[in-house]
Amino acid sequence: MANRTAGSALDRFFKITERGSTPAREIRGGLVTFVTMAYIVVLNPLIIGSFTADPNNPTTHDDAFGNILPAGQVAAVTALVAGVMTILFGLVANYPFALATGLGINAFVAVTIVPQMSWPAAMGLVLLNGVVVLVLVVTGVRTMVFNAVPPSLKAAIAVGIGLFITLIGLVDAGFVRRLPDVANTTVPVGLGINGSIASWPTFVFVVGLILTGILVAKRVKAAILIGVLATTVLAIIVEAIVDAGKYEGVNPTGWNLGYPALPDDVVGAPNLSLLGDVNLDAWVQVPVITAVLLVFTLVLTDFFDTIGTMTGLGKEAGLVGEDGKLPGVGKALFVDGLGAVAGGAASSSSNTVYIESAAGIAEGARTGLANVVTGLLFIAAMFFTPLYQAVPVEAAAPALVVVGVLMMAQIREIDFTDFTIALPAFLTIVVMPFTYSIANGIGAGFISYVLLRTATGRARGIHPLMWVVAALFAVYFAIGPIQAALG
Repeated sequence: MANRTAGSALDRFFKITERGSTPAREIRGGLVTFVTMAYIVVLNPLIIGSFTADPNNPTTHDDAFGNILPAGQVAAVTALVAGVMTILFGLVANYPFALATGLGINAFVAVTIVPQMSWPAAMGLVLLNGVVVLVLVVTGVRTMVFNAVPPSLKAAIAVGIGLFITLIGLVDAGFVRRLPDVANTTVPVGLGINGSIASWPTFVFVVGLILTGILVAKRVKAAILIGVLATTVLAIIVEAIVDAGKYEGVNPTGWNLGYPALPDDVVGAPNLSLLGDVNLDAWVQVPVITAVLLVFTLVLTDFFDTIGTMTGLGKEAGLVGEDGKLPGVGKALFVDGLGAVAGGAASSSSNTVYIESAAGIAEGARTGLANVVTGLLFIAAMFFTPLYQAVPVEAAAPALVVVGVLMMAQIREIDFTDFTIALPAFLTIVVMPFTYSIANGIGAGFISYVLLRTATGRARGIHPLMWVVAALFAVYFAIGPIQAALG
């Protein structure tokens, strides 16, 4: 069917026809991306916010002065910043890469930074991290590093991200769980509970995965979206029958995030009191060297999480040119840097490009119009929190696993006959999911690549920036001992 909007102002602005897409695909893709990453509005308050009113979930994250971030306020600013930055990214960069609070960075802020200082001071470091990243973009350093990565390692990054988001989906659904630290086992993770699926939410995930897989295999349009919606309906029916309840840290057979039931209320006014509650007092609340090392860690993680994610998403969407470069990547990296600044200024933590955008890309999204859809849904989420919480993470997780399968196809572009490529690529691929960090996987791959190519007499073929980045990653991996030695 011909694209009826071809030649329209909307089509020309977003290059919809030029990229082989249609407005319908972009809208579907934007909706799928939102559904697969909307969990962050629930999860971020769990990580940096505090739920002191619920005795069954007494999560608290006090700063050095005993202050907390109220969970409801964190949810509101999380949705607001994600919405605004995702729309801005779509309009400026014209790529279907959505932004939200970066997982990993928010945990680092809550667990490592906040116990040493106040929450506003910690968010000041996040803001400063964003400023540093923006300087690197404006000076061209970030773009040069992006383009200096060898094609095989770029393919490995995409594959590693595929495995990473697969593991996220399996863990979120309870299909893979961390085993308790007991003396009679050295196995870190296992299947479900005691080697069995053992919970209705995980059963719903399995059914949803099979259903979505069948739809994708049959090349059904909107397969992933249909899979998520159908699995949500199944979850609501199952919960109405079995009453599995919520997980909330005490019920391992309950629903992890989101609760599949029709909500009592649909609309609620957001509390945006955290906007602007930020300062630069970290430099007087902790030793200067400590503050410097904390910012260094934030910058390196932010820097390479984004480069890795954009590389994987760009290749998956077919937007990377024959030269292995993503056109207009400078604009994309600049907006991503603004996401870190905005996240710090709003106390939602650094915002960055999300790997879950691959779900929307798999649904057909190729332009920034999908981002506009996703962003508007995030902004609406501030007011409709009860409604989207009816979609449990177990219903969205099958989409992540299916997308992981699709991203694995990039592995054919890696030359495994050359061990100086094979080992770095392999480490990039496996370290990402095994350490739950894109940056760690990139660091392991970069360092091993430089060392192996040098040891085999091929140092001249290494881009100078790869040497610099490998050295920075060596410092990054040794940040604990360095901080201890200087402290």
